[in-house]
Amino acid sequence: MLLAYAQLSAAMALVGANVAVGKLLAEALPVPLILALRCLLACLVLWPLARLIEGRVRVAPGVLRNLALQALVGTVLYNAGLLAGLRLTTALEAGLVLATLPAVVALGSAAWLRERLSARQWLAACLAAGGMAALTLARLGGGGGVGNLLGNALVFGGVLGEAAYVLLAKRIVGRVPVVTASLWMQAFSAAMLLPLALLGLGALPVLADPALAGLLVFHSLTASVLCLLLWYAGLRRVPAGVAGVFTALLPASAAAVAVLVLGEAFSAVHGVGFVLMGGSLLLATWPRRERAA
Repeated sequence: MLLAYAQLSAAMALVGANVAVGKLLAEALPVPLILALRCLLACLVLWPLARLIEGRVRVAPGVLRNLALQALVGTVLYNAGLLAGLRLTTALEAGLVLATLPAVVALGSAAWLRERLSARQWLAACLAAGGMAALTLARLGGGGGVGNLLGNALVFGGVLGEAAYVLLAKRIVGRVPVVTASLWMQAFSAAMLLPLALLGLGALPVLADPALAGLLVFHSLTASVLCLLLWYAGLRRVPAGVAGVFTALLPASAAAVAVLVLGEAFSAVHGVGFVLMGGSLLLATWPRRERAA
């Protein structure tokens, strides 16, 4: 069980750390080029992994259409919103905005799938909204660091895309293996991004810098491959409800890397936002007690 907890923790810590890595990449390269290269690199790794672990990578046409939609909203729109937003806001605030995801998914489930929300899920949504409001008021007031309101809005647009991806994924649960599904989504994403990426080919010489090229490889292989493998390896031994609690490490690791590595300032407003977002995450993902029969 400890190994599973370590795998889940590492997956979420890497997701959080990649917020800061994404900021460094977005400041040096066009966003479509970053995403296209990331998807192509991920495909090179996922193809042999899918064949080795899951065998054939063919899936039904209906599932393929769903995966294409997931690629559009969960890979293209999410990452485009995140990276474009990181050009304008801080990695610290972007990590806090990303913590609204479980609450947004819950609200989307209620609106789209007609699922009933518990009182705890409604409270989680209210806390997430409160955290966003704290950051927004700080931006409008001109205080609390160098983050930008538009940047935070773009990151939240990415959250909406990721939430749509989660809801779409519910439609094909159990119909396609995890690595095969990821391979197809990365391939679809690369095809969608390639025309825009071609416009930014002039920036490729920047990757002659080994440090920047290393960041791109790290970003591609951790965000699109390693995080996935670690998360689902942990899920084999831990119930999904318990695993959800580990998502609280996402904003925590994003904040730690932003402050310790990028030197971003952590203000009182960020502290309020962190408490509200963290409470929202824990409420939304903490496993429920089973009622006695």
